[in-house]
Amino acid sequence: MSSEAPQNITRDVPRSSNLRGEFRQLFRLALPVVITQLGYMLFGVVDLLMVGRLDTEALSACVLGNSWVSGTMLVGMGLVFGMDPIVSQAHGAGDVRKLGRALQQGLVLALLASIPVALLWISTEQALLLFGQDPGSAALAQEYVTAQLPSIPCFLLFTALRQYLTCRGIVAPSLVVVLVANLLNAFSDWVLVFGNLGMPELGLVGAGITTSITRGSMLIMLAIWIMGAKLHHGAWVPWSRSAFKFSGLSEIIRHGMPIALYLSLEIWAFQIATYMAGWFEVTDLAAHGIVMNIASLSFMVPLGVSIGTVTRVGNLIGAGDPVGAQRTAWAATLMGGLAMSLCALTFVLFPTQILGLYTNQVAVIAAAAAILPLAALFQVFDGIQVVGCGVMRGMGRTRPAAVFNLIAYYGLALPIAWWLAFHLGMGLSGIWWGLFIGLGAVAAMLMVWIKRRGPATASSVLRAEKEASV
Repeated sequence: MSSEAPQNITRDVPRSSNLRGEFRQLFRLALPVVITQLGYMLFGVVDLLMVGRLDTEALSACVLGNSWVSGTMLVGMGLVFGMDPIVSQAHGAGDVRKLGRALQQGLVLALLASIPVALLWISTEQALLLFGQDPGSAALAQEYVTAQLPSIPCFLLFTALRQYLTCRGIVAPSLVVVLVANLLNAFSDWVLVFGNLGMPELGLVGAGITTSITRGSMLIMLAIWIMGAKLHHGAWVPWSRSAFKFSGLSEIIRHGMPIALYLSLEIWAFQIATYMAGWFEVTDLAAHGIVMNIASLSFMVPLGVSIGTVTRVGNLIGAGDPVGAQRTAWAATLMGGLAMSLCALTFVLFPTQILGLYTNQVAVIAAAAAILPLAALFQVFDGIQVVGCGVMRGMGRTRPAAVFNLIAYYGLALPIAWWLAFHLGMGLSGIWWGLFIGLGAVAAMLMVWIKRRGPATASSVLRAEKEASV
């Protein structure tokens, strides 16, 4: 990044006077983000598609390894996401200095967050054994995760750069970088997993190495794009000691810790459900992992809408239009719910075709087909709740979301899942019914909160909080 003095920026926040206009504005912002999120998810999908052609043991280890990687990486990502309300609201207010400083502090925090994540990844096998997983699968999962260790700081730094751009409404660079990275990932998997082009056949470890290479390339490509296209000009300040001061980092941490908490509570509810599935047969775990991957892939659509909502809500609040931000909240909720309804319909209409892409093992396909309709059931609730969390991130008020996730997942979903699966003997279906109930509960709580305390009340609420802190 250059060290030039900050320049003025134009506060360009498009307005709309009705729900239809807001829907168009949000769609324009969210569509490239949705495609980008699908691109992220395709990394894991390609790994499963490739590894699924090896054997059931490798597939199960890949499922376990990915569950640990995603569950722990989200802690670091959540901290970096603390940039979101700062950058989006600073952009809406035209605050150049705050924009540049927030990026610098986000990059510093990304490096710091890499350390605990790396320590957790080194302990993958021990953690999986504590969750009662098969020792052989846990050992294979450790090898898969260890190969990805160098990619931790790369991915978190990339996340900081991506959030900086996205919260300013600049979405094309991340989209293109992810699409190119997917081509690299698929080609590298083909070479290293199966030993093509004269390379050794590395199997599951090859998939881990490929993931690490891909994440590193994403950081390099996005950083070169930002500097080459001068995307930081007008939203940048020279590096100084202020970027490293705890007083500055603490603002991102103050926003990021609740985000990390609510994301962790949600993702770990699903990871624990995966470990519950691991208490059954290896075939059941593989089937659960495939359906979870399919559901996670469809989840990228409302997640992209949610990220677009963060930007739109934050920009409008920063520009002094909380009523417009409330309109965004309802438009985004409708968009997320409709998108997931279409995904659910696809699950119901084409189950065999979808599952056949992942594996050719008849027992795994049969087990997965039994629970795919349940995954379809909770799609709408999943879309609504992630958009609701995006609204709260744009407002910079994420603590209630953490409380809702704690109640819904750990007070309802997991206890009910255990009781149905093991006490009533419903097996995998019981686990998925429990998740359905939890998602319905958190979606309902978020919608009630947004109606009563949403962006339309942001100005008075934030002013009251500031007065209280003084």
